Amino acid sequence: MVQQDARLDRIFSALADPTRRQVLARLGTAPATISDLAEPFAISLTGMTKHVRVLEEAGLVVTEKVGRSRRCRLGTERLDDAMAWISFYQRLWERRLDGLDAYFTLRKGIEQ
Repeated sequence: MVQQDARLDRIFSALADPTRRQVLARLGTAPATISDLAEPFAISLTGMTKHVRVLEEAGLVVTEKVGRSRRCRLGTERLDDAMAWISFYQRLWERRLDGLDAYFTLRKGIEQ
């Protein structure tokens, strides 16, 4: 469980930054080099490398050295762990809200 929590922490921390979310969106269309990714943000290659490293540590991006550049693509894990966590709590809250709705419906019927 602790390992799972650490993985989720890395994923949500990586997703907390808007630049990294945009990098993921860009990589969703096709693999790209660090230079390609840095260009629309007008940030240094070092800055983009740091963003990519955070995504890579979270398992969201995979990089490989090709000649003098580093090619990035979406990781195979993607957001499965995060989606499972979100889905669990979504179902939990839906059940609770359904129960609350049933309670108010019952109360409304009693008051009439």
